[in-house]
Amino acid sequence: MIPAKDVAVVTDADFDAEVLGADRPVLVEFGADWCGPCRQLAPVLSAVSREEADRLKVVQIDADANPETVTRYGVLSLPTLLVFRNGEPVRSMVGARPRRRLLEELEDVLTR
Repeated sequence: MIPAKDVAVVTDADFDAEVLGADRPVLVEFGADWCGPCRQLAPVLSAVSREEADRLKVVQIDADANPETVTRYGVLSLPTLLVFRNGEPVRSMVGARPRRRLLEELEDVLTR
């Protein structure tokens, strides 16, 4: 998986610490190298990560290399975006989307 600029990459080994133990909501993108829509989403994730750094942590996980986490959260399509708050998934979105739409979909999560 080609990491998005300004976005951390997590693995099965550090997912719990980096995502479930985070002090703010976390947007996780499940993606893969071969996934065209995942590549489309990379600049969107980079922009959101920079713009919302104080309210939201953004990370990526390679679905092919981290089957344990993929299975745990029932990810069937790529890209899948899951938002975690206090260690629990609170929102799921499938597919690439423009920055404005993603921010609109995240607004209620970010304002709580």
